[in-house]
Amino acid sequence: MTRSTTGSRRNLVRAALQMPTFHGLGVPDEDRFEHVARTAGSAERAGFDTVFVMDHLYQLTFLGGASQPMLEGYSLLSALAGRTERVNLGTLVTGVTYRNPAHLGKIVTTLDVVSRGRAICGIGAAWYEEEHRAFGWDFPPLATRFEMLDEAITILSGMFGGGPVDFVGRHFRVESVLNVPAPLRRPPVLVGGSGERRTIPLAAARADAVNFNCTVDEVPRKMEVLHRSLDAVGRGRDDINVTLLVSLVTAESIEEVDALLRRMVAGRGMDPAMLDDAAFRAQLTSRMIVGTWEEVAERIGSLVSGPAAIDGCSFMLPAHVADAEGPEAVAEALRRAGVIAR
Repeated sequence: MTRSTTGSRRNLVRAALQMPTFHGLGVPDEDRFEHVARTAGSAERAGFDTVFVMDHLYQLTFLGGASQPMLEGYSLLSALAGRTERVNLGTLVTGVTYRNPAHLGKIVTTLDVVSRGRAICGIGAAWYEEEHRAFGWDFPPLATRFEMLDEAITILSGMFGGGPVDFVGRHFRVESVLNVPAPLRRPPVLVGGSGERRTIPLAAARADAVNFNCTVDEVPRKMEVLHRSLDAVGRGRDDINVTLLVSLVTAESIEEVDALLRRMVAGRGMDPAMLDDAAFRAQLTSRMIVGTWEEVAERIGSLVSGPAAIDGCSFMLPAHVADAEGPEAVAEALRRAGVIAR
């Protein structure tokens, strides 16, 4: 029987680990998965509630591009399901152009069954044109991709109820499609992105969760748009989980923080001395939370409190790529912020 996800969704994701890269780990190919699995295990021990991976077959251009290793997301998540016990598992996020939505529903349901009810269905309008071209996927205009996303959510919602689903849209159709076995927990649908004209209103109307991809300073404005969008469709704030995708660099002392930041910059092929330029540092860290445990806890605390509060963050740990225990190394800051339990 499908378990419901009714009630407040605000605690669905409070502290997620997002693993976007599989290079720079300091291990050979045959140990690459083991490193990733150890990192996921570290996140679970540290108190993270969710582990996300990207759904790409090429590494992103600004993270090294197609020549860098990339693991297929759902195969990886199913393997991680066998190495973890409690964390939610999902992609941040699947492009709607990559798979037929009914097929995607079956994939996410299988992940849910394998993980005993821990799957999250992350989905977005897709954007990586080079990847589409290389793999032979159509890359329609943005407006069309948002139409596809809306139709896909309709099909996925029906699939997660077990079906049968009948749907005929402009872009997708299914005919009395069944989904047996049904998921153990109806996978929450998470929409990724922070566009104010399309993404946030769509998430407010159709999704269980939204993950913003914006600077930290932009969050209050995005929340204003979300509140207006929820009001417009008659939903309440408890109906949607809201998180921010952000890189986290933290340690107990400011000296350790600076060393981690410089190591991260060097790992990206840049001169760490560039951090001495205030303008460069500000630009680099605009999508980061950087500081000592106390400083980070205060910054996160300000994000998850007040009338414009988000519910948590999806943290990337760029200074700990080669450290499989990286999640445990940053956990004290998150405990002090109250997004993971002590």
